[in-house]
Amino acid sequence: MKVYQTSEIKNIALLGSAGSGKTTLAESMLYEAGIIKRRGTVEQKNTVSDYFPVEQEYGYSVFSTVFHVEWNNKKLNIIDCPGSDDFVGGAITALNVTDQAVILINGQYGPEVGTQNAFRYTEKLQKPVIFLVNQLDREHCDFDVILSNMKEIYGDKCVPVQYPIATGPGFNAVIDVLLMKKYSWKPEGGAPIIEDIPAEEMDKAKELHAALVEAAAANDDTLMEKFFESESLTEDEMREGIRKGLVTRSIFPVFCVCAGKDMGVRRLMEFLGNVVPFVSEMPKLHNTRGEEINPDAAGPTSVYFFKTGMEPHIGEVSYFKVMSGTLKAGADLTNADRGSKERLAQLYVCAGANRIAVDELQAGDIGCTVKLKDVKTGNTLNDKDSENRFDFIKYPNSKYSRAVKAVNESETEKMMAALTKMRQEDPTWVVEQSKELRQIIVHGQGEFHLRTLKWRMENNEKIQIQYEEPKIPYRETITKAARADYRHKKQSGGAGQFGEVHLIVEPYADGMELPSVFKFGGQEFRMNVKGQEVIDLDWGGKLVFINSVVGGAIDARFMPAILKGVMERMEQGPLTGSYARDVRVIVYDGKMHPVDSNELSFMLAARNAFSAAFREAGPKILEPIYDLEVFVPADYMGDVMSDLQGRRALIMGMDSEAGYQKLSAKIPLKELSNYSIALSSLTGGRASFTTKFASYELVPNDIQQELIKQHEAEAKEDE
Repeated sequence: MKVYQTSEIKNIALLGSAGSGKTTLAESMLYEAGIIKRRGTVEQKNTVSDYFPVEQEYGYSVFSTVFHVEWNNKKLNIIDCPGSDDFVGGAITALNVTDQAVILINGQYGPEVGTQNAFRYTEKLQKPVIFLVNQLDREHCDFDVILSNMKEIYGDKCVPVQYPIATGPGFNAVIDVLLMKKYSWKPEGGAPIIEDIPAEEMDKAKELHAALVEAAAANDDTLMEKFFESESLTEDEMREGIRKGLVTRSIFPVFCVCAGKDMGVRRLMEFLGNVVPFVSEMPKLHNTRGEEINPDAAGPTSVYFFKTGMEPHIGEVSYFKVMSGTLKAGADLTNADRGSKERLAQLYVCAGANRIAVDELQAGDIGCTVKLKDVKTGNTLNDKDSENRFDFIKYPNSKYSRAVKAVNESETEKMMAALTKMRQEDPTWVVEQSKELRQIIVHGQGEFHLRTLKWRMENNEKIQIQYEEPKIPYRETITKAARADYRHKKQSGGAGQFGEVHLIVEPYADGMELPSVFKFGGQEFRMNVKGQEVIDLDWGGKLVFINSVVGGAIDARFMPAILKGVMERMEQGPLTGSYARDVRVIVYDGKMHPVDSNELSFMLAARNAFSAAFREAGPKILEPIYDLEVFVPADYMGDVMSDLQGRRALIMGMDSEAGYQKLSAKIPLKELSNYSIALSSLTGGRASFTTKFASYELVPNDIQQELIKQHEAEAKEDE
C-alpha cells in the first residue's frame, strides 16, 4: 500500500439512527474499493463492521468500526458508528478524530431521534455534514416529504445534489444535479449507467441545479461575482464552492443511495474523494496547553490513541490518529500521560477485523497497532522532539445506573478486572466503587447499554452477574441550633477512660458571622471563639468546627480527637446513615481527668454528643436533584409532561429546537432510575434526554419518614 500524504487523506464518520443502513453502506464502500470481494449482510452476520459476537447476537452495532478505502489516489478513513444513543460514545469519539460527518437517513422514516442526536453532536463540534437518504427502495419511502422535513428541521442549507426519479421497490435511478446526468443501475447495482437527463425531468433538474449553483457560489466572493454575471459555474468551481461551504457548515449536500443494492455508492465515494475537505483544510486541534497543532508530516511526531478494541486471539488492538509528524513502524515513543516508553513494532491500516501492515503513516492518518505494553484510550505518544498531550473528547453524562455484583462473590475481583477492560473499549461505561453506598455502580447511557455489558460479561468472560437498583446518595443536614453534652466514663481496673464534651450544632451557610451567644431553655451561652477549622467535605458541603472552650476545661491536645468523633458521625448521619453536610459545631465546655482522659475518650464523647444534638436540631434529609433536558417530538409532549409530573419533576421551560420540542425540568435522582426505559416506551424510542447534577434539596416529609423507617428496619436486620 502506498504512503498517503496528509493532503491525500480524508477522515469521515458514518452516523445515523439504528437501522439507517450504515453497516450495509460500509460493506458496499469496501466492495466498490476492492477491499472485499463479496458484500456481506447484517442478517448473515458476515459484515466487516459488526463482527463482534454481541453485535451479531443483537443485530445492532455496539462498537464503532474503523476501515479505509483507496479511491482515485485518495485515502478515505471511515468510522462506522453505532446508531443507538446507548452507544453514543463511538459516535462522539469518531467525530472528534474525523473531519466530515455523513449522516444517513432511513428512507422509510425520514429524520429520526438518532438523526437529531447525530446532528447535534456535529453542531457542537462544528463538523461538516453530508446527508445521505438511504433505503430508497423501501415501501412508503417518499423523498420529497423527507427533503421537506429536513429543510424544516435544518433549514435551507439542505441542498439536494441528487433526487430519485421514483422510490419504492422499483427504485433504480437518480438525477444528479451537480453533473446534470441521469444515473441508473441494473438489479445487481455497482457501476451506473450514465445518460442525459430525460426531457420530462429537465425542468426540475434545472431548478435544483440553479439552487445548488447558488448555494456553492455563496461560499466564495469570486464565485459569487461570476454567478451574478453568468448565473452558472463550472463543475470544478461548484466543487470548490461546496467544499468551502462544508467547512463553514453553510451547506449540507443531500445524496441518494440504496446501499443494500449498491446503487449510488460509487457516485457518493467520488464526491467524498473529490469534494470533501482534506485534513489540512480543517480547523486545527489544540493540545492541553492550548497550542494549535498542525497536521504537518515534517513536524515532530505525536500520536493520539482514541479507541481500544479487545479481540480474541489478539488481545488489545489500539487505534490511533497521527496528530503531527510521520509515524514509522518500529518507532520508539514516550507516553505523555504515563511516562513509559513504547515501541510501535507494527503499524496497520484497518478494515474491521482485517488489518493491512504498512511501514509508515503521515500526519492526519488513522491506523492501529497491537501488543502495546502500557497505552490506554486517551493517551498520547510523542517522539523526543514533542511534548503534546491531547484531551479533546468529552463524553455525555450517564443516564442509567445499576449496582452490579458477581453471583459468585469469589469472582468479584475477576468481574472488576473485566469491567476495567471493557471501559477501555467504551469510555461511556463508568464504574464506581461507592464507599458511601457500599455498592459497585455501573453507569451507562441506557438500559440496552448495560444489558450489552451483562451479555458480554456472561458470554465472553464467563462471569455471572446481577443488577440491582442503586441506592440513592442522600445527605443529612439540620435546620436549627441545638445543644447536647455527653460524658464517656469507663473504669475496668487500671487506667480508665474519661471525657466529657459540651457542644452546639447549627446549620452552616457561607458567609456566616462567628457565633457569639445562644439561648436554650431560658439559659444563655456566650461563645469565646479561640479557633475555627473549615472542612470542605468530599461529598459536598462543609463542616465548620469551632473551639470555644475557656478556662482549660478541655486540653487543646484533645480537640483533634473531638473533631474526629464529629467527622465519624458526619460520615454516617444519625437519620439514615447518609453523609451529613453544612453543619457548624461549636465545642464550648467539657471536663477531663488528669489520669483517665485520652483521645479515644473524647472521640467517643464527641460522637455521642454530636449525634444527640443533631437529632434535636430539626434534622432533614436532602436528595440529589438533576437538571433534565428531554428532546421529544411535539405529538408526544403531553404524555412526557404527565409522566414527569408523576415523578415529582418541576417543569422549568419548553422550547423548540431543530424540529423537536426541548423540555427542561428539575427532577430527583430517585425518579430517574428507570426513566430511559419509560421515555422510550412512551415515545416509541423517538425521544432522548440528558441529565446533569444540579443541587441537593429537602425531601418531602412523608418520604423522609419512610426513609428513616427503612433505615431502622435495615439496621435491625444487620444486628
